Amino acid sequence: MSLDVSPALLAQAEQGQVSEADFLDTVRTSLPYAYQVVAGLSTELGATEVEFVDDNTTPTDEERAQLLRALASNAIRGSLENHFGVKLAFVNCHRVAAFRPGAEQSDTYREFTSLRNQILNQTPELRSC
Repeated sequence: MSLDVSPALLAQAEQGQVSEADFLDTVRTSLPYAYQVVAGLSTELGATEVEFVDDNTTPTDEERAQLLRALASNAIRGSLENHFGVKLAFVNCHRVAAFRPGAEQSDTYREFTSLRNQILNQTPELRSC
């Protein structure tokens, strides 16, 4: 799954500077499911005092591909985190969590991203996702 990059954004990149707003608009339109998941999580996190919120909805194959594309790319993931003011964590093929910035040192974040938690979130039906 690739981003649908406009000629204008490509020209920006070729000239050396890319507007983060333009980049995020490309992410929003190219990966709408992934963008909406992160937007929803950031809204939910902002409305509560809990350490994190997560979405463990089983997506369609296309939606899963969008999540994998968005969260596997440092540039996309980092831009989403900056824009929404969250720290993202990802387990399995679709369990996305939003933490507050700086949570990387917390026990809760370390447990969520641990080897143990990855194993506990495995299921036979998700082996080839």
